[in-house]
Amino acid sequence: MQNNINVKTMAQFASEGIEPDILYWVGCAGSFDARAIKVSKAFVKLMNEAGVSFAILGNEESCCGDPARRAGNEFVFQMLALQNIEVLKGYNIKKIVTACPHGFNTLKNEYSKLGGHFEVVHHTQFIDQLIKEGKLKINNKALDDTKVTYHDSCYLGRINGEYSAPRNILNKANVDIVEMERSAQNGLCCGAGGAQMFKEEEKGKIRINEERAGEAIQTGAKVIAANCPFCITMLEDGIKTHEKEDDIKVMDIAEILAKGL
Repeated sequence: MQNNINVKTMAQFASEGIEPDILYWVGCAGSFDARAIKVSKAFVKLMNEAGVSFAILGNEESCCGDPARRAGNEFVFQMLALQNIEVLKGYNIKKIVTACPHGFNTLKNEYSKLGGHFEVVHHTQFIDQLIKEGKLKINNKALDDTKVTYHDSCYLGRINGEYSAPRNILNKANVDIVEMERSAQNGLCCGAGGAQMFKEEEKGKIRINEERAGEAIQTGAKVIAANCPFCITMLEDGIKTHEKEDDIKVMDIAEILAKGL
């Protein structure tokens, strides 16, 4: 990622005796998954556009440990968490932004119990604030009133109570928002939470991601707006199952905004 866009590591900043304002926690998906890397690049594009002073850890960033803990391997989770906390404290990190709700929840709510106290915000919250402060200007004609439905990820929504920031951004982008029947507090999981992303689903009438994708298709939207790499993967697979990949796209909030830059 560093070779293609304007981004520096914490080590590079430290060698110059400078502390950036923000640490961007890229996460495993945002670093290694081809689809999620596109989201990482879109978010970096937005931060550069807004003039944000930020850095990444690069090779010093390890998995946050969320999948291990959800799968029941507490030993691995604590090993990873303590390692990451040591690195973060070593750089005197105070504010962390991440585009992964799983990493957001882990860094914000679970690291503190192991001595890692940091201000952690989700990228939609950060983008919303940049827009409110006038630091990020939105081309509200970029999507030309495209009909968009928004999928609430469990780890940002139900677990952390954030429903407004993503919708605020979409409203600023001047898209036509149409809500699914189950949304906000009553939203349906994409099917990947609780480490389900990494195991076979239990038997049921229909796979959860296929059911959720079907609900999105029923809205008539052309774009499903998401805020989580797991959700994007599951929803895109669900859309393919319904054979609607030519009719509806799944896009992260950052991708939607970056489209207008």
